[in-house]
Amino acid sequence: MKKILFLAAAFAISLTSFSQTKLEDAAKFNTEKHDFGKIKQGIPAVYYFEITNNLKTPLVIESATSSCGCTVPEYPKEPIAYSKTAKIKVQYSAAGIGPFEKDVYIKIAGIDASKILKITGEVVAPTSN
Repeated sequence: MKKILFLAAAFAISLTSFSQTKLEDAAKFNTEKHDFGKIKQGIPAVYYFEITNNLKTPLVIESATSSCGCTVPEYPKEPIAYSKTAKIKVQYSAAGIGPFEKDVYIKIAGIDASKILKITGEVVAPTSN
């Protein structure tokens, strides 16, 4: 009987150690996509995505990267406390004229999947006076 109880306890412990926190359970974003609309060439556009920690433990953003050098994300380096919100700044350079769609990849510590945030818009020529 003791062996059965020991094996059951060991099995239960192994199940909890293999369980992986899902990104949707760990953090909530105010939006996953932001449309800048029409922006003037050469004037960088900035948007702040908000992330809220849903975990009972502090949430740490390991990295924020973009799909190209024209998009620069900045993220908080300090842990985000439970139920608190932090901002991720995304700046688009607006160097080239035309429509754009760029991805920003957010990696959270302890979670395998990355969150993909998108920015879109259209860069138009500056009007001459």
